[in-house]
Amino acid sequence: MSKRRAVIIAMGLFASASALAQTETTGQAGPKPATSAGTVPAAANPAHAAAPKAATSAPASTAESRSAAALALTHEPTYDEGSAQRIKDAAFSYSDLAVRGGWPTIPADAKFALGVQGANDDLLGRRLIVSGDLSADKASGSFDLDLADAVKRFQARHGLAPTGTMTPRTIAAMNVSVQKRIRQLEASLERLQHMDFSFGQRYVVVNIPAAYAEAVENDVVVRRYRVIVGKTEKPSPTLTAQITSVVLNPTWTVPSSIAKTEISAHMRKDPTYLSRMHMEVLDAHDKPIDPHSVDWSGTHTPNFTVRQQNGSFNALGAVKIDMPNSYSVYMHDTNQRNLFNDDYRFDSHGCSRVDNVRDLAAWLLKDQPKWSRAAVDAEIASGQHLEVAMARKVPVAWIYLTAWMTKDQTVQFRNDVYNQDEQLLEATAEEAAFFGNAANHPLTAHMTR
Repeated sequence: MSKRRAVIIAMGLFASASALAQTETTGQAGPKPATSAGTVPAAANPAHAAAPKAATSAPASTAESRSAAALALTHEPTYDEGSAQRIKDAAFSYSDLAVRGGWPTIPADAKFALGVQGANDDLLGRRLIVSGDLSADKASGSFDLDLADAVKRFQARHGLAPTGTMTPRTIAAMNVSVQKRIRQLEASLERLQHMDFSFGQRYVVVNIPAAYAEAVENDVVVRRYRVIVGKTEKPSPTLTAQITSVVLNPTWTVPSSIAKTEISAHMRKDPTYLSRMHMEVLDAHDKPIDPHSVDWSGTHTPNFTVRQQNGSFNALGAVKIDMPNSYSVYMHDTNQRNLFNDDYRFDSHGCSRVDNVRDLAAWLLKDQPKWSRAAVDAEIASGQHLEVAMARKVPVAWIYLTAWMTKDQTVQFRNDVYNQDEQLLEATAEEAAFFGNAANHPLTAHMTR
C-alpha cells in the first residue's frame, strides 16, 4: 500500500477513534487551540489576522466591486504546490481537537445581539476559541465587538458573508462536527494527491465548491472572481488544462444534449424560438438548414447543430476562454450577469461563467501589449467575432476542495455541494481494504509490492 493511502487511512482511523473516545457536549468548554506550526489555524486567531470588514450598503453591486471585495479577503492562493502538505497538517490538528472533545454546539434557536447580554454568549465565545477565531482571554462576556469580529473571521473561513451577525447559516456551519471537518480535509487531500498540475509563474484555479476563480501570479492571487459552476445534477468536472485563446464576441455552439432536450422542447412549444434567440440550424457540413425540416420530437440524438450568433443576447456573453479538454467545458461571460449577485452560484450546465471576465481576459493577454483592458473593451464594442491566441499558454485547474489551508495557516471550509466527499472516502476505504487483504493472500500479494 502506498504511503499516501496509509496516511489517509490513519487519519480516518484516528478521527473515528476520537469520535468514540470523546463526543461533543453541548455547553462544554472546549480546549484551547494549539499554536505550534501546522496546527489549528493561527491566522484565524485575532493576534494574527484582522477580522474581515462587513459588506457595507452600496447603491449597486458591480463586477469590479465584487472582484475587489473578493480579493480584499486574502491574497493567499487556494491551490499551490504546498497545498497537500498543509491540508495534511490541518487534518492532524483537527484530529487533535477531536481527541480533546471538539467544540460545543450552539442551539439552533439561540439569539445574539450586539451589546446585549444573551444566554448563549459565553457558549459562542468558547466555540470560537476552540476554532482559533477568538483569543482565549475573551471566554466570557456579552456579545461585544470582539465577539462580532470573531464571528466575521469564522464566516469568512466558511464562505459566508462576513457580517458579524449570527445568522441561521452561521449557526449551522458552527455546528458541523469536528469529525466531519476532518473528513472534508481527508477528501480534499485525496483529490490533490491525484492532481497532475504543472504550476506556472501564472495560472488560474477554479475551486468549484467555493464558486470562485483565482488568477495567481508569482504565488500571489492578483485577481479573484465570482463564478457560476455546474448544477448539482450537471456538475462541473475537475480537470487540468491549458488556456490557449481568448474569444471576443463568441458564437455559441449548443451541446447536442441541450439541443435534444431544452431546444427541442422550446421549439415544440414555440416554432419561432430559434429566430427569437438568434440561433440557426446547421447540417453536418456546417450549412444552414430550415428549422421546420428538423424533427424536434426529442426522441433521438440530433443529427444537426444549433449555433447562436454573437451579440448581447448570446449565452456566452462577450468573452469565451478556450481551454481544450476532454469534457468540452470552458470559462465564459454570460448575458445574465445578475446571477453573480447570488450567494448560491451552482446554475450552469458544467462550464464556468466568470464575473468581471473582461478583466480576466486582459490579465491573460498581458504578455501581448496590444490587448489592454481598453483594447478588449473596444474590440467587444465593435461586435466583431475575434479569436486571440495566447502568446504563452496559461495552466488552469478546476478543483474540488471543500477544505484547505492557506500559507497563512487559515483553514477554510465550504459545503460539499455535489456530495462527493463521502463517496470518495468510501471508495478509498474499499480500495485500501482490498489491497490490505491482498497483501495477506499468496495469490495477490504481488499486487501490493
